[in-house]
Amino acid sequence: MEQFALEFDLAPKRRIFTVTELNAEIRAALDAEFQDIWVSGEISGLKLANSGHYYFTLKERDSQIKCVAFRSAHRYWKAKPQDGLAVLARGRIDVYEARGEYQLQVETLEPQGLGALQLAFEQLKRRLALEGLFAAGRKRPLPRFPRRIGIVTSPRGAAIADLIQILARRFPGLHIRLFPALVQGEGAVEEVCRAIDYFSRTKWPDLVIVGRGGGSLEDLWTFNEEAVARAIAACSVPVVSAVGHETDVTIADFVADLRAPTPSAAAEMVICTRDELMDRIAAARAKSTQAMRYRLAMLERRLRQQGIERALSLLQRRIGRGLQRIDEQEFRLRERIRAGLDSRERARRALETRLRRFDMRPRLAADRRRLEACHARAVEIVRVRLARRRSTLDQLAAKLSQLSPLRILDRGYAIVSTPSGILKDARDAPPGSGIHVRLAEGELDAVVE
Repeated sequence: MEQFALEFDLAPKRRIFTVTELNAEIRAALDAEFQDIWVSGEISGLKLANSGHYYFTLKERDSQIKCVAFRSAHRYWKAKPQDGLAVLARGRIDVYEARGEYQLQVETLEPQGLGALQLAFEQLKRRLALEGLFAAGRKRPLPRFPRRIGIVTSPRGAAIADLIQILARRFPGLHIRLFPALVQGEGAVEEVCRAIDYFSRTKWPDLVIVGRGGGSLEDLWTFNEEAVARAIAACSVPVVSAVGHETDVTIADFVADLRAPTPSAAAEMVICTRDELMDRIAAARAKSTQAMRYRLAMLERRLRQQGIERALSLLQRRIGRGLQRIDEQEFRLRERIRAGLDSRERARRALETRLRRFDMRPRLAADRRRLEACHARAVEIVRVRLARRRSTLDQLAAKLSQLSPLRILDRGYAIVSTPSGILKDARDAPPGSGIHVRLAEGELDAVVE
């Protein structure tokens, strides 16, 4: 029987990917599965590159994921990211091929927790509520037709302009007095309390409006201070709190006799006019127009997302990855420059230490001290030698004085001399000749007889 050799290729065919192809396949798989997701976590390691992109990490206790928010996406965010903030991030999973890492490309960011300021707000709110400062029974009704209104706000803000404009339009001739005060930053609490106390003491206004424009929780914190709350509670006239926008709530809103959602709304609430109904209709019309515009804007955005925005998204992602690579190179360059500067600084300090060893000033100071010591020693030696010579001179002078012929004159002797010299023999002075006599005291001229 003839036998045939059968060959079976049981080994699977190998498919070889390049690194770029593998990353592209992974990106496509992740993009199809995780195209629009929400992720909760805490922001860590936030960086803002020169290109305007945010780089950060969303982390939990045991895991983390890298995130990138391109400038075209985060410029419309109301809340900016910061380290330690708990957030909800909406976006898609993308692959950064340069490092072979997947990352969350964030398009929307919503804060999930308000942090320490919110905790302080809740604690103060709870304590003042227990004291009864928020009780409805202590709220005073506003005068129906106030004639004098006191305002506590910044004279340079938009709030005062809105208040004055609306009050003047609704009730011409109304008396308004502004107490200028800081509403944000250092010293704002003291100035707001001083203004409220002034209106309380003078009792000039029928009511007081305390307010400012909108801002973040930190910007509005002046009106969350206990001192401001107690000043409002102690005011002798009704107080209207008009702080921030409609969604902003402060401690001053709970203590005041009336809370206005905005400064403009406060001006409309404190004074009633015949045109109030027309104003409400106009406000409702404006609100409905705004809602319609918002609805149309949302529909337009949805259409853009379904059509043109899809194509633009692919282009933006490619550009974003290129800019991300540029940002990474920039970070590396900065680190290298910083390391080079540190190395040169250490070398400079080492050279400075070595140079101090060759400093001539200590040697010159030691030589100067030796020179001064030698000079003092030389002066002392000269002084001693002069003293010895002076003593010897005094001794010789004493001996010379004892041997001096002038001492003989003191005993009554005299020295007689002629022009030819000292006279020793009487025959050398014949009669009629002149002689000179020197005594111990004075001299005489005489003639020999």
